[in-house]
Amino acid sequence: MSSHREAPGISKDPVADNTDLYAFVSPDKPEWVTILANFIPLEFPAGGPNFFEFGDDVTYDINISNDRSRDTDITYRFRFETVLRNDETFLYNTGPISSLNDPTWNRRQFYSVSRVQGGAETVLANNLACPPVNIGPRSTPDYDVLASAAIHTLKSGEVVFAGQRNEGFFVDLGSIFDLGTLRPFENLHLIPSAAAVGVDGTRGFNVHTIALQVRKRLLTKDGTMPTDPASRKAVIGVWASASRRSATMLEEGGEGVETGPWRQVSRLGNPLFNEVIVPMADKDRWNHVPPSRDTAFAKYVAHPELAGLLPVLYPGVFPNLAAYSKERADLEAILLTGIPSGVIAGFQNFTGTAPADMLRLNIAIPPVNSPNPFGILGGDLAGFPDGRRPQDDVVAIELRAIAGATIPLVDPSFTPDAAASLLTDGTSESDNSSPFTSSFPYLGSPVDGYDSIPPGVA
Repeated sequence: MSSHREAPGISKDPVADNTDLYAFVSPDKPEWVTILANFIPLEFPAGGPNFFEFGDDVTYDINISNDRSRDTDITYRFRFETVLRNDETFLYNTGPISSLNDPTWNRRQFYSVSRVQGGAETVLANNLACPPVNIGPRSTPDYDVLASAAIHTLKSGEVVFAGQRNEGFFVDLGSIFDLGTLRPFENLHLIPSAAAVGVDGTRGFNVHTIALQVRKRLLTKDGTMPTDPASRKAVIGVWASASRRSATMLEEGGEGVETGPWRQVSRLGNPLFNEVIVPMADKDRWNHVPPSRDTAFAKYVAHPELAGLLPVLYPGVFPNLAAYSKERADLEAILLTGIPSGVIAGFQNFTGTAPADMLRLNIAIPPVNSPNPFGILGGDLAGFPDGRRPQDDVVAIELRAIAGATIPLVDPSFTPDAAASLLTDGTSESDNSSPFTSSFPYLGSPVDGYDSIPPGVA
């Protein structure tokens, strides 16, 4: 998945696990940028009585670079606190929850938001309420009302939300991790079989989302509102991270005490980077370092393992890819430096030659009325890898790029194999059990526990 359980270490620490990151010009507010950072992978909706929640012992950051470097210029920091109302019950709630202050809601979460810039941290708001999880029709009968009440506009102008949402990422997990099988192309695989449609392995699960909406001028270096896509001021880099204290001591009785400096334990820029590009032995190390140290991982982008496996898994389907031995300058541009001017007409999201994994968004490119799920590969300059929207089919886009569809952008002598522009896992946003919304926070309402179906149950 995009970054769900993508490394051995963080797979054991789900509350600090970045799962997906989105950054896009808001379709209903084109002078604003929306950033969605998801955490806690594969939340089974009925998982009570201790339902999923953010970690009080985790610092969650949304990091932004705005000066064509790979260093952080602006950070929005989120810290959480859990408050227990009634210590005499095992229940998350003792009756229907009709408001964020309802006394029947026993276990609530609140958070602070701060902005870090120029080495100074400014607290923007404290004690902001999260919504409850979506338990079911008796406990949370008007869930969308509760979620709407948890959208907060800060005095500094930003809009924030932190709480449970529907899993927006779609991917055929069961097929892809079975030796790279793509159900629509199974007839071309080593094991001949009939082609089939994809099965969305994330359907019916939830995540926890930190959503931030910011005016463009608050994200640029000089406080201006860029309108020229060719301007270097129009491009920002975005990544999310989670940090823990360097030491945890377990006291008698089970209470944990954290101490020492904060250490990054998870990060995410481009989807599927650590999942698919970085080898197993380096995944934990990648999670612990900032993008400014991605020079050490650039070799995995220049010679991606999956590009070598595709011709083996699909014999005879990718002869041109199999014969291509040059470094993958196309993938280095897409994932590590941004795409320079002149490669794609009317587009650039270049942040400099120093390699760094982060989403790169050209905020001068306006949103479109009918997004193409294949983003730039589909002729839609407002889609991935120009930032990332929830509707973007990043699995298909990256499969096609790795298979060679984007090599001609930097090497016109290369002819992609016919299958490269067709690859897909067969899933789409239409598989989503709760459709995306047209306004903030854009990800759909979470699946409720009462109506959820356990995995494997028809």
